[in-house]
Amino acid sequence: MRSYRQFATVYDRLMEDMPYPKWLRFMRECWDRYGIPSTVVDLGCGTGSIAIPLAHSGFHVYGIDLSADMLTIARQKWEETPQQAIRSHGGTIRWLQQDMRNWQLPGEVDAAVSFCDCLNYITEQEDVEAAFRATYRGLKEGGVFLFDVHPLKTLKDYAQQQPFILDERDIAYLWTSEMDEERSEIEHNLTIFAKDPQDKEGRFVRIEETHVQRAYDSDWLESALLKAGFSKVERFADFQLKLPLPSSERLFFAAVK
Repeated sequence: MRSYRQFATVYDRLMEDMPYPKWLRFMRECWDRYGIPSTVVDLGCGTGSIAIPLAHSGFHVYGIDLSADMLTIARQKWEETPQQAIRSHGGTIRWLQQDMRNWQLPGEVDAAVSFCDCLNYITEQEDVEAAFRATYRGLKEGGVFLFDVHPLKTLKDYAQQQPFILDERDIAYLWTSEMDEERSEIEHNLTIFAKDPQDKEGRFVRIEETHVQRAYDSDWLESALLKAGFSKVERFADFQLKLPLPSSERLFFAAVK
């Protein structure tokens, strides 16, 4: 497998169609419901596609990710933001390389978010529970933790609909998936060909990636949140403040300390 550094450089290109505005809108609707924060931690922030817009809106953000390469891209994107725009909104970002299972900051924050199915990448129940405990500890009293996950239905849909193919002038991939129904777990294997911007001949680099995700029962997730200490848990679906249905493709949780 090639270096994860290469994947970080093409991540935003591959994710450019992701519904980041919907995540941002959902956060705002939830914060109208639970209280507007000042400080926010983005767990599994990747290249900052949610953390940076939050800072642009005036929030004081901590972007936490396990990948140093993803954080390097995030810092570059933030540094390219015109300073006048940053000063006019007053937002800030601090980037930190930490594991979301045991993250910690100098002080407690008002809110925590973890979107783009980051929790599905934690494939053991005890590690999910550790992430919930760390988040509970890191929040102020009354703080809210918002996150989303793919349900088992969505993982099964990936397995049934694969392979996925992208073929464009600057990037292409072949994406296959294999489902382990006993563990409610899916393995995604991607072979990516991306144009090397530093190659004067316009040659492509090949990147091999394997990603594993696991789906968790919604009742278990709620019980794990309550066990971690959260006083209230609500469930929503598909970017709306509506109860999940069997047909829901993405589940959202709001846990209040």
